[in-house]
Amino acid sequence: MNTFGNIFRLTSFGESHGEMIGGIIDGCPSGIPIDLKLIQKELDRRKPGQSAITTQRRESDRVTFVSGIYEGVTTGAPIGFIIPNDNHHSSDYEILRKHFRPSHADLTYFLKYRNCDHRGGGRASARETATRCVAGAVAKLILQSLSIKVVAYTSQVGSIKLATPYHELNLKLIESTPVRCPDLEVAEKMIRLIEEVKSQGDTVGGVITCVCLGVPAGLGEPVFGKLHAALGNAMLSINAVKGFEYGMGFEGVQYRGSEMNDPFFYDERQKRIATRTNHSGGIQGGISNGEPIYFRVAFKPVPTLLREQKTLDIEGNESSLTMKGRHDPCVLPRAVPVVEAMASMTLLDHYLINRCYDLDVL
Repeated sequence: MNTFGNIFRLTSFGESHGEMIGGIIDGCPSGIPIDLKLIQKELDRRKPGQSAITTQRRESDRVTFVSGIYEGVTTGAPIGFIIPNDNHHSSDYEILRKHFRPSHADLTYFLKYRNCDHRGGGRASARETATRCVAGAVAKLILQSLSIKVVAYTSQVGSIKLATPYHELNLKLIESTPVRCPDLEVAEKMIRLIEEVKSQGDTVGGVITCVCLGVPAGLGEPVFGKLHAALGNAMLSINAVKGFEYGMGFEGVQYRGSEMNDPFFYDERQKRIATRTNHSGGIQGGISNGEPIYFRVAFKPVPTLLREQKTLDIEGNESSLTMKGRHDPCVLPRAVPVVEAMASMTLLDHYLINRCYDLDVL
């Protein structure tokens, strides 16, 4: 499937080294003012070549909208957009005509489709996530009008972990470093590790933490449409993601129920039922409870290495492979806006679904 969402939907198209990538956003309400500068800013946060610790491929990532927007405002019609590919070295991938990168999608795409574009990873390339950032930025614009804010940051690279909980961090510092970690001291350690790994022709993984503030209670469906399941589906669709957990996640298994439960109280300031702790991560029974939603996404070390790897060729013979080109030693810095985009689309989609239950509009 190349379509994401139920009501607010993104269908993306294009390959890494094709003429362009693009998408169609369907289900976007009419009358939404579109801030083109904000959308381009989100793309710029994801684009390659932004620092020494990311790939040095230079893509302008300039988005052009071709439908669904009139005089700067959405019309309710499908929003079509394109992003040209203008800096690719396809010759770096010629070896992939007959060889498979270990742990990459090269093999599975070949086994499933036989005839697929191997250049730059084709459809399996992280280049595709640029389209998600466009749709995510549109979703963010709508969420902002609803006082909902989505922010993500790098919380771990390799063994270097930021242990401070999100509510004790200054999230305004996220963009202060190229690794997008709000703790500047920890960020420097992360950067040094990525530089070391890069010098060895290797790669390293890590964790991105995402926090969603101002989410109203009631988002998410019972049983098979749970909000955390939708967020998990969104995150696991991102290239190189290997794990998702929300709230206390796996750490919570070591606690007793008396320690994990979030006691209720009536918040006079907000005029709503709130919880004194938030081990549930803002979701209970698959439905948002009005508290901040927070979750973590684990990214594996990317499989494209600038060093020799043992592999098989297309005929099943043992071989070796050494990639050339410009590749990320760590995807975390560029994946932060992608995580935000997928979270924003998911929350907006479920907000629109929840409107079906608003008796005032019937």
